[in-house]
Amino acid sequence: MKIEKQFRPPSKLKLEDANAAAKPLSSGDKAADRVRVAEKAAEIAVQQTMLYANSSRKLLVVLQGMDTSGKDGTVNGVFQSVNPQGIQIVNFKAPSTIERRHDYLWRVHQQVPLTGEITVFNRSHYEDVLITRVHGWIDDKECQRRFAQIRDFERMLAETGTTILKFFLHISKDEQKLRLQERVDNPDKHWKFELQDLAERKFWKRYQEVYADAIGATDTDAAPWHVIPADSKTHRNLAIAGIVLETMQSMKLAFPPAKPELKGLVVK
Repeated sequence: MKIEKQFRPPSKLKLEDANAAAKPLSSGDKAADRVRVAEKAAEIAVQQTMLYANSSRKLLVVLQGMDTSGKDGTVNGVFQSVNPQGIQIVNFKAPSTIERRHDYLWRVHQQVPLTGEITVFNRSHYEDVLITRVHGWIDDKECQRRFAQIRDFERMLAETGTTILKFFLHISKDEQKLRLQERVDNPDKHWKFELQDLAERKFWKRYQEVYADAIGATDTDAAPWHVIPADSKTHRNLAIAGIVLETMQSMKLAFPPAKPELKGLVVK
């Protein structure tokens, strides 16, 4: 079985039933699993070089998850060997004044990958059907309208050469507590901590509900979701690296054909 099929969500997803601590790909040896992540990252780098050299296909990776679920850690682990020229990391924060004066997808469309490029969304357009819904900034009717718009948007990207992978990093509430406390206790990690993280934590149950709704409404063949157990940082990276590598290999990437005019050329 392909790795990606192990993490595809059921038709009626209930996150409370999904084990955030599961490690189906682990060897049982954390050090060995870290080596496996590095090996897959190196293979992803080879695939990325061919993607960049051909400049005809594109890859969009969407990372979503609760605070401390490991979006930054995923980028650092899975794409550790990729040439920076061929990848861009986009962190979507609260929209600016200008962005709020446009439709919610305006700023997102500007950041989708160019041909030959991998783009990673660290948070994404899904914030516009998550936090907005948790806090009642949009009603259910508007949310359903946005689900349809997002499906159309992603289908359009797929039809114009973008391969899309979406990952929900599923962390447990207990593990989030440990990671937040670690940031509080370690002065070197204070820059990662915001009091707003504690405020959002109070809405944990509601976030689990709206995430499940969003995943169920926008999980398509063109833009599939994967629910990744994220209590283990190493296993999280191993799973995502495996899926990214499988996907890029299925794209049948190759270096451009040799140039006939260079045959026999001797550089002096």
